[in-house]
Amino acid sequence: MKKIILVAGATGNLGERIINALLARDAEVRAVVRSGCDIEKLNKLEKLGVKIFTVNMSNVEEISNACIGVSCVVSALQGLKEVIVDTQKVLLDAAIASGVPRFIPSDYSIDFTRFPHGENRNLDLRRDFHKYLDKTSVSATTIFNGAFAELLTDQMPLILFKLKRILYWGNADQRLDFTTMDDTATFTASAALDPSTPRILRIAGDQVSARELTTVMSEVTGKKFRLLRAGGLGMLGTLIKVARTVVPGEKEAYPVWQGMQYMRNMFDGHAKLEPLDNDRYPNMHWTTLRDVLSAHQVRRPL
Repeated sequence: MKKIILVAGATGNLGERIINALLARDAEVRAVVRSGCDIEKLNKLEKLGVKIFTVNMSNVEEISNACIGVSCVVSALQGLKEVIVDTQKVLLDAAIASGVPRFIPSDYSIDFTRFPHGENRNLDLRRDFHKYLDKTSVSATTIFNGAFAELLTDQMPLILFKLKRILYWGNADQRLDFTTMDDTATFTASAALDPSTPRILRIAGDQVSARELTTVMSEVTGKKFRLLRAGGLGMLGTLIKVARTVVPGEKEAYPVWQGMQYMRNMFDGHAKLEPLDNDRYPNMHWTTLRDVLSAHQVRRPL
């Protein structure tokens, strides 16, 4: 009999990938969505065989009806307190009410258990949800994957393509954890179907330092990349405080200072992922940063 997995956040970038990975593993997939979701995305999911439940995401009873017979609820919800804490609480309560034994929260990040509250606004929200989660009877599994590797070619300003520089703060030899969204989704799907997962799983498709990244970029592009030290971690901390004052962005999911907080957490080494659980599912093929950057170079050559 197929296992039934319910996904919340199914129409998001990561959620869609998790669903595709679950279907590839012959799971029966359900998705809970709020009214007003993109019809084209919902039609696409239905054509793949996903059963859609349109619900009030603040209503435990409506969501619990979708959870009947489910073996694991996977959250890929994204947002601020109203989503990460409040909506996930409702989702969790609904899962428990229907007897769902396992729950995977929407963490997918660096290991925020290893640094204090106040270091990173978005990760503090996840920590707040964990306080509630850990008091319940459900068997929960958090997946830490570092940063999404795709951000290196987009929103994370480490690779300064035009300047041919690799920006870093603090120590150029501090290794950073990166995993592609597809690899994160594939691992999450395997974990959702695995009844023996521990409380925390840590994965990294690649671990590189800023210094190592100069070598990778030089080889991928055929052009010489060099290091550019922006300053120490203390300076970065000061800049974060200034940015948060000048450009508050408290109601935005990813204001500029949020990215800076993430950068500080990665470069100070506290959130380093270890030990890794990459070998838990032997059929996993891990995408390296060289793979990601080579593909980007083909699409947008320097």
